[in-house]
Amino acid sequence: MHQMTLAEIARGLADKKFSSEELTKVLLARITQLDPQLNSFISLTEDLAIEQAKAADARRANGESGALLGAPIAHKDLFCTLGIRTSCGSKMLDNFKAPYDATVVAKLAAAGAVTLGKTNMDEFAMGSANESSWYGAVKNPWNLEHVPGGSSGGSAAAVAARLLPAATATDTGGSIRQPAAFTNLTGLKPTYGRVSRWGMIAYASSLDQGGPLARTAEDCAILLQGMAGFDPNDSTSIDEPVPDYSASLGDSLQGLRIGVPKEYFSAGLDPRIAELIQNSIQQLQKLGAVIKEISLPNMQHAIPAYYVIAPAEASSNLSRFDGVRFGHRCENPENLIDLYKRSRGEGFGAEVQRRIMVGAYALSAGYYDAYYLKAQKIRRLVKNDFMAAFTEVDIILGPTTPNPAWKLGAKNSDPVAAYLEDVYTITANLAGLPGLSMPAGFVDGLPVGVQLLAPYFQEGRLLNVAHQYQLNTDWHTRTPTGF
Repeated sequence: MHQMTLAEIARGLADKKFSSEELTKVLLARITQLDPQLNSFISLTEDLAIEQAKAADARRANGESGALLGAPIAHKDLFCTLGIRTSCGSKMLDNFKAPYDATVVAKLAAAGAVTLGKTNMDEFAMGSANESSWYGAVKNPWNLEHVPGGSSGGSAAAVAARLLPAATATDTGGSIRQPAAFTNLTGLKPTYGRVSRWGMIAYASSLDQGGPLARTAEDCAILLQGMAGFDPNDSTSIDEPVPDYSASLGDSLQGLRIGVPKEYFSAGLDPRIAELIQNSIQQLQKLGAVIKEISLPNMQHAIPAYYVIAPAEASSNLSRFDGVRFGHRCENPENLIDLYKRSRGEGFGAEVQRRIMVGAYALSAGYYDAYYLKAQKIRRLVKNDFMAAFTEVDIILGPTTPNPAWKLGAKNSDPVAAYLEDVYTITANLAGLPGLSMPAGFVDGLPVGVQLLAPYFQEGRLLNVAHQYQLNTDWHTRTPTGF
């Protein structure tokens, strides 16, 4: 049962080959047995899962149907879940039980999805390796000595290890696509505003976006269908009709114009990954796509701009964690200032403190114009590059990451080296574009991803290209040894 995709589970439930309750119990037992090797879950919700599974079975018995009705999933632990710990991977929120469901959680529950638990993540989604979590590092099922990517590494590791078929995740600078690449999954960051951020604990409000992590593009289409849509509770949500993502998966790629930016193939890219990307390009050409070299000249400025904007927004968003209203509170504070200082000093980890300080500095008097304002101007130039490129091509293709997953702890002493691993993913967040990573091969036994970017609200096109590619390749079917 654990090897089934979401689509296969939907067909099996519809054909009454098994019940949601049976499947849920099998996966819960598998998580209990195997997750100690991975540390991919922060909280298991066995009682809730069984209750939801029984309810889904009852709905099916009454004639209801739906691809997500009875399907087991997990949520990244920054989506608020009513009455369940929502920790954001931080000591600061270790004791926080959300008083409501995030819109994404509520929408998927209404569709009949079964919540198995909350997955581990970099603290407050700040990281590229899932090593900054207060609950310990998550390990990559392809090699337990390597990172699974971050910040959605818990969701990625759990799906890659076949502990469950799919999970929710979030992407601020590549945190869906990079873990997908590192663990041989398909991960989609939707257009900014496509998926509600209400109830999703914020890191950088103008960059954060929720999306699906699964093994196939077909499964991502199913999960995104349940997540997407306008939400009046979210002021950044866009009132745009949600298409049937599964309906366009079978479309032909004949004549599809694919742009390949020359800037992607610089000295920083592992040549073995470059070769795999070229193989992917050739495969898509066989399916009828037309390849064209393009340029994204301002890509080189994206990382410094991102690491001013994101920490600046984080310093503002995380100011609410003060030890007064909710979250960690220090013991016996001498006065209000001592309460603030010690609660935050004890509650936040090193990476979060580092980014808060960088952000507060960038926004401080005398530095706002020099750093934050300039970074926002670069952001506009990056967006303009994409808008120009999309007048010539339909999608943009390149590597998801410059290197395969590194060893646990290898970049802990050099945060900038980890930041540079986001070079290909960050631009989509700065511009608000949809992006997808899909499996493209292996380097030294570790998975590699190819990234696809599209114009706004063209998630269906990305899923279509990825699905057609996956019908003609088998990388996405590979399973890590031992799982």
